[in-house]
Amino acid sequence: MKRARQKATETNTDDVDEMLPQYDFSRAGPNKYASRYMAGSSVVVLEPDVAAVFPSAEEVNEALRALAGIIQKHKPRKTPPRRRA
Repeated sequence: MKRARQKATETNTDDVDEMLPQYDFSRAGPNKYASRYMAGSSVVVLEPDVAAVFPSAEEVNEALRALAGIIQKHKPRKTPPRRRA
């Protein structure tokens, strides 16, 4: 008969220092994007070919706003249900 596998016991990761000693954060600075992230901004990673067309975030936003306007104009309008007489 095979022995049943024992489940690995979970360790409390709060007590374990996972940082390796060779990492040096003495020259690290604050995250310059943290305030934007906290304000509700979404970070989107563009593929290289798309990023080549849009060199700045402002240009990407302008193009997406134009596209969103076109989508809104061509969205089928819902007609209200007809009332029975």
